[in-house]
Amino acid sequence: MSTHRRSTSETRPLLHDRPASYATSNPSDDDDSSQQTVSGSSLSKGDLVWVLAGLWSAVFLGALDGTIVATLLTPIGSYFQRSNQASYIGTSYLLSVCCFTPLYGRLSDILGRKGAMLLALTFFGGGTILCGVAPSMEMLIVGRAIAGAGGGGVMTVSSIAVTDLIPLKQRGLYQGMANILFGLGAGIGGPIGGWLNDSFGWRSAFLFQIPILAFSVILVILKVSIEMPVELKEESLHSKLRRMDFLGSATLVGTVGCLLLGFDLKTTEDMPWSDPLIYGLFIASAVFAILFVLVEKHWAPFPVMPLRLITRRTPLSVSLACFFGSISAFSMIYNVPLYFSAVRLNSSTDAGLHLLPHSVALSTGSVFAGWVMRRTGRLYNLTLISALFSVGASLLVTFWGAGSSQWNLWLDIVPQGFGMASLITTTLIAMIAGVAKGDIAVATGITYLFRTTGQVLGVSLSGAVLQAVLLSKLRQRIQGPDAEQIISSIRHSTDVIAGLEPTLKKAAVDSYADALRVIFICQVAMNVLTFLCCLPIQENPLPGTREEQEAQFRRNEANQEGNANADEADA
Repeated sequence: MSTHRRSTSETRPLLHDRPASYATSNPSDDDDSSQQTVSGSSLSKGDLVWVLAGLWSAVFLGALDGTIVATLLTPIGSYFQRSNQASYIGTSYLLSVCCFTPLYGRLSDILGRKGAMLLALTFFGGGTILCGVAPSMEMLIVGRAIAGAGGGGVMTVSSIAVTDLIPLKQRGLYQGMANILFGLGAGIGGPIGGWLNDSFGWRSAFLFQIPILAFSVILVILKVSIEMPVELKEESLHSKLRRMDFLGSATLVGTVGCLLLGFDLKTTEDMPWSDPLIYGLFIASAVFAILFVLVEKHWAPFPVMPLRLITRRTPLSVSLACFFGSISAFSMIYNVPLYFSAVRLNSSTDAGLHLLPHSVALSTGSVFAGWVMRRTGRLYNLTLISALFSVGASLLVTFWGAGSSQWNLWLDIVPQGFGMASLITTTLIAMIAGVAKGDIAVATGITYLFRTTGQVLGVSLSGAVLQAVLLSKLRQRIQGPDAEQIISSIRHSTDVIAGLEPTLKKAAVDSYADALRVIFICQVAMNVLTFLCCLPIQENPLPGTREEQEAQFRRNEANQEGNANADEADA
């Protein structure tokens, strides 16, 4: 394919003519645009509330589902007598979320926001129902994978739809409100899941979600009316399907899926790095990645991840900041409770309670960032300060030891939660503010892809490093005829530590402390990388009205086309 064709296909906006929906309003309508949605129809405050209720109830349900299922792993494993496979219930969902999240950006431009959201809810609901009636562990795992194919879409499409309706200067505040609902769902999911399991059995915890899902579907059908552009409405099914980058999507799924599955099997199954399955998956991921780049660069007329977008300064910086920041954040969330269980020998309940201040900080940090952006119309300095908050918190945690006060143990992680919540809000707005209107959906999907991939890797990589260091330290400290059996029991359950004789107990506690300190130091490194990735982010003004926002998107598109023409001339 010629250079000219490549350049035009990669830089052509999905909605080239900028129709009224998803794009700039007609100039003659600018005087009334503050009273309109992007589809050009009047939207009262009451209607906006119902639209947000439909979108955010789905977000709430996704968060609720995640923590409900986390509390059900043990009873489900015992029910099927397959406790060794219980972790795959969570893994299959997360892998599916990571693989399918970026696809919804393009789907929302083809099917419309309502169509894409309904597709995501259909997958999520179908998978959840299948889990509730699953006759075997294998079918339950398949059900969670199907639910994950919709779960990532729910988050992505809801974010895209809110961007359509809310000017960027106010967008961060609305994102903060959505994050509060997400935090509320995640917070009450565990207790609800445990109560439903104890009262009605674990299947009820899945089936209980269906009425909430039905409520979301009804609201989306009735109230979410962001229409598709006229030219897309008039296109044939064949033309619409041509807009889907099937080959790019398949190679992207292969890249992400093989990479995450390799790390997960290494951690979950305790396989060595030299195992053919592990390095085979990594090799396959590399091959798929090469194929993905070739497809996106040479053959895809409407790329699922346009290279001319992801290689630009702000989108690339935002993506990497979200990636490294999510690795650190989820490593912190999973390993701080382990510190209190294995080193402080606290109960599981007490260990979990130490995350409560962190959870509160997550909600307040996002709202605070939105409030600051709404008042100032700026985000660059706030982004850097947020990243530094996470660096500071991770440094404080590395100094935890026997002499640490209770104040430190309860509050040192608060700046991490506050800073990370603020960071993911500001970086999302920075991404949207720096792209053309036709790229908003795809750019949002890219942001969520890097974020969710970082979350899974944060858990998998920290688990692999922890086990490697822990095994080395335990073998140094515990020797004798039964050493390997004792070491194995200590590695696989922290509950046994309290019952060991004093010498072995000290060896176990010290080994966990050493291993977790390595993890905490790695978190510092990830947060420093996050800060460095934030430095190149461009400060774009945040429009406060629909007219200003549309004008900025026009400028972004003009700059994008100018850069593309310059690249074409150089070639």
